[in-house]
Amino acid sequence: MLKFPIKRTIIIDDTKKKGRKKKDGEKTVIHGTVNVRPKPKLEKPAVPPKNAKNLVIVESPAKAKTIERFLGADYKVLASRGHLRDLPRNQLGVKIEDGFTPTYTNMWDKRKLIEELQKEYVKSKNVFLATDPDREGEAISWHLAHLLEMDPKSPCRIMFHEITKKAVLAAIARPASIDLPKVDAQQARRVLDRIVGYKLSPLLWKKVCKGLSAGRVQSVAVRLICEREEEIKAFVPEEYWTIAGTYQTDDGITLHTELFKINGKKAEIKNETQVQQILADLRWEQRGDLPHDPDRIQKTEKRRRRRQPQPPFTTSTLEQEGVGKLNFGAKKTMMLAQQLYEGLEMGEHGHVGLITYMRTDSIRINEDMIRAARAYIEKEYGAAYVPKQARIYKSKQSSQDAHEAIRPTSLEYTPAIVAPFLTRDQLRLYTLIWNRFLASQMEAVETEHMAILLGCGKYELRAAGYKVIFKGFTELYEDNQKDKSEELPEPLLQTVVHNKKLEPTQHFTQPPARYTEASLIKTLEEKGIGRPSTYAPIMDTIQKRNYVEKKDKQFIPTELGGIIVDLLKKYFAQIINVGFTAHMEEELDRIEQGKDSYENVLQGFYNVFQPEMEEAEEAMEKVTVAGQESGQICELCGSPMVFKFGRFGKFLACSHFPECRNTKAIVDDLGIPCPKCGQGSLIRRKSKRGRVFYGCSKYPECEFMLWNEPVNKRCARCGEIMVIKHYKKGPDKLFCSNDTCENHKKGEVVNET
Repeated sequence: MLKFPIKRTIIIDDTKKKGRKKKDGEKTVIHGTVNVRPKPKLEKPAVPPKNAKNLVIVESPAKAKTIERFLGADYKVLASRGHLRDLPRNQLGVKIEDGFTPTYTNMWDKRKLIEELQKEYVKSKNVFLATDPDREGEAISWHLAHLLEMDPKSPCRIMFHEITKKAVLAAIARPASIDLPKVDAQQARRVLDRIVGYKLSPLLWKKVCKGLSAGRVQSVAVRLICEREEEIKAFVPEEYWTIAGTYQTDDGITLHTELFKINGKKAEIKNETQVQQILADLRWEQRGDLPHDPDRIQKTEKRRRRRQPQPPFTTSTLEQEGVGKLNFGAKKTMMLAQQLYEGLEMGEHGHVGLITYMRTDSIRINEDMIRAARAYIEKEYGAAYVPKQARIYKSKQSSQDAHEAIRPTSLEYTPAIVAPFLTRDQLRLYTLIWNRFLASQMEAVETEHMAILLGCGKYELRAAGYKVIFKGFTELYEDNQKDKSEELPEPLLQTVVHNKKLEPTQHFTQPPARYTEASLIKTLEEKGIGRPSTYAPIMDTIQKRNYVEKKDKQFIPTELGGIIVDLLKKYFAQIINVGFTAHMEEELDRIEQGKDSYENVLQGFYNVFQPEMEEAEEAMEKVTVAGQESGQICELCGSPMVFKFGRFGKFLACSHFPECRNTKAIVDDLGIPCPKCGQGSLIRRKSKRGRVFYGCSKYPECEFMLWNEPVNKRCARCGEIMVIKHYKKGPDKLFCSNDTCENHKKGEVVNET
């Protein structure tokens, strides 16, 4: 278990500030020696004043007013605004030889807040630490206990998983001590990441280029992306064909089929020669041939299926659906979820927390909420939509199961009621959470699937379709199931059918898809890498470091990312790999569960890491990223410009460096003249938030810009430039960029050919 430090001091050199009054706890450097003036303890009176209040400390200011209103006049609620202490920025801050003891310092920008909390602590009756109910929140409470000189084993810690009056009052009634094993687990993660980051990153600066960084988990995520790219490059497509056939009975029933079997085996058509032979065999009737047996309906299959709803959201599934259904990145999804959790002002309802805690890997729901959901479903949709038994979802064995699934805090606040008080994006995410939760407690979808099998000599063709008998949970929440929705007739067996059309189609096997945010998060979760609170930061970090870039929502490794991964795989094969990273997550869980110790886990990691680090420092050769010619000429000296890598990614530099130090940012020039100034051309840019837009290359002289992709075409009505909009479902369309033009509202489908 981590040592609980009694005091920390800030080192200040007073030799340059003579005459300044020393503060308690400061060290003063005088003539090369160090004199220490000890900091006195916070003097808390044995009997608090008559007007003393109970102090509650939360993390977010947004929660403070709401919780204070719930608790009444005897309580004062303040916010820590996250961490108040951390490892020092400019040094390792971990005493490896002393049991991996971390050295914490008070955060400089929080000094006034710390003083305020200490003053309130001294004059308060009781203090309750109500930071977020996860490992990081537990660590923040532990740091607060240190700053306020409280005993972490005293009943000072309260937790609530939703910001409602009932939940807050219940937590106040049952305070507990700080969960020190959970603190140890969080601190172990922090120290692990610090050791890897502060030892590996300088090595990369020395061997590749300055400004690079490596992380224990982020590097594994980049490795997955790079290895997927290698699979795609190595993939050799294979040709195959399918044959669709349209058949008709004498009484006019039309069946759309596909070749299913040949001689009783699954049809595998590998080339056009085979296709032509099959077409010739199936077209016997058009040729006037008379085989021994005409084509007939040989068999019909019919069966009913029940598809159960998916459980309510965890952090991972919320981020995945945020990407898939709302087109939000993981970072944006979690930011909006945080706002919904902390609560929003809703007119006469006051400040309301709308969802439960959003960092969770559990799909558990409490019994009261299940009963409320079943009653609501019966009232709004009817008794047929309520299952006979309540749905109880069990979390995976690997789940920490510390909190409930993500759900609305109250079914009183429907999306329609909260809509006037939420932004568009907040409402879209809340509606998604609302619908998923209610759907998880609704009756299953019931469908009837039918297949009709045609016998055509040695060939068997199959027509398939289904019809919905009962919509069930899809009345509220459509999942991603894609079935052929054609409803088939019920012809009699042995009915003769006639071929009307055959359509062969050539295909090629496809390489594995590149990772998107959704699929990468899903893979990380399946492989046990990271935890709910880490998925969004991982997605953000690997892009900010320019190790990957996103194109058409897919991650593509940059050249720099590939170089870093190759080096890490070669010299840190035991550390930067999926198995070891997942194993470390399990070890952190064991610390939290009290099954292993902080020092033992870190020592086990260091015993593997340090030898690899020593070998890499000696054996790793300096990697020179050769500058690729760009085809551009330096306007200062006339030398060719080449591509280089830096802290912020790829850029253009003069090849005559260091004599010429000219550099330029890389721009994606569309080759379309600017419609406003006529001198510049339109280039692809990114906003500070990463959103793509298109602007003039002569900026800031010309401020023309568009959010949608421009094309070199003018509107037939007004003459303004046309833009193209890409749709997730359906074809791309052209619109006029002039919002007053009729063609701005009505799009023209882009000709795909």
